[in-house]
Amino acid sequence: MAVKIVVLPSPICLNDDPVQVKVEGLAALQAVTLRASLEDETAELFQSFAYYRADRNGELDLTDAASLGGSYSGVEPMGLLWSLEAKTPFKRLAKRNVLTPFHVTYEVHEGHGVGGRLLGRCVSERRFLAEGVQRIPVREGRLKATLFLPAGAGPFPGLIDLYGSGGGLVEYRASLLASRGFATLALAYLAFEDLPAFPEFLELDYFGEAVEFLQKQQQVKASAIGVLGISKGANLGLALATFWPGIKAAVSISGIGVNSLIPLQVKGLTIPALSYNLEKMKVVGDVVDCSEFLGDASDPAVLKCRIPVEKSSSKFLFLSGQDDRNWQSESYCREVVQRLQQNGRHVEFYSYPGAGHLLEPPYLPLCYASIHKSFGLTVLWGGKWREHAKAQEDAWQRLQTFFRQHLQDSSIKSYL
Repeated sequence: MAVKIVVLPSPICLNDDPVQVKVEGLAALQAVTLRASLEDETAELFQSFAYYRADRNGELDLTDAASLGGSYSGVEPMGLLWSLEAKTPFKRLAKRNVLTPFHVTYEVHEGHGVGGRLLGRCVSERRFLAEGVQRIPVREGRLKATLFLPAGAGPFPGLIDLYGSGGGLVEYRASLLASRGFATLALAYLAFEDLPAFPEFLELDYFGEAVEFLQKQQQVKASAIGVLGISKGANLGLALATFWPGIKAAVSISGIGVNSLIPLQVKGLTIPALSYNLEKMKVVGDVVDCSEFLGDASDPAVLKCRIPVEKSSSKFLFLSGQDDRNWQSESYCREVVQRLQQNGRHVEFYSYPGAGHLLEPPYLPLCYASIHKSFGLTVLWGGKWREHAKAQEDAWQRLQTFFRQHLQDSSIKSYL
């Protein structure tokens, strides 16, 4: 019997889908090495490998078989994907063109090691758009965005999706959310087309215009709008939920509830950016550790930079990693959560041991450090491989459940 790798339920799936990887046709108790690899759009090669032993029937099922070593060890059904690592240091695996899939090549080799004979190969296609999802570029007024609409007539709950201070127009999280039934607007606000990387200030009105655009779409339920963001985008999302009417639910991923980096203009007022203590910035080799240069969440200097989320009637979900090395998101989140609870607001908070700053959709591998596009520095993000992978799986399900739960009731009021 020929050796065969099988990916179930199908080798064609969405990138946030878990799969079952099986190997058939091996000898009883045969030692093998499984490898996975893919090339991103820049032709950067990402690879992983693990040592396994077949069962007495000559079969291997990664849902219950333990890796004996390699990129990971133990029973890890999706380990070959979340442990993918680039040959080039400090490379982050991110999808630039969501219209094309990642092609993951699985291989099984004889024995434990790098030089074993190839026994079988299989290619899996991991997509970022479900069938029927529409991708619509948006250049309306000042807006620079991409709208993703789920298949069908709707109306669907709407989401504004914001990435961090690296800028650009990041689409892969929005496309996956649309594939799960949310009309999602991926919004650029820094370092894209004519948007500067370091503006003198940001205007909340720009983000409000995105909300109004989304509410006008026929396939979007105008009374069911949420916002999610990561890092700087999380803080902006919190400000939008605080000051702009109509935001029912907000998810902060690795945010801190404080305006950072760039002053924010809100209704004629300016929320200053929290200043940095450059003396607390650590440089280890070629990598910058920024985890302590913002200072403590209880510092009086933080007060004037806080986003007054307690004045909002939105529902809030905070997600952070305890090994976040970009800033101390967990301690800042605890302060924000306490404020919300003291004011009787609905808030949920999940803090993940061993997770770093860049909590992405599941099965994208940990990026421990990478070059910050705008700063031109290699920045430490933190995280431990297995723990970060588990956190991403959990956080992805939690944020979808949260939005489904809170984007149903059409009533919303403001405490401002």
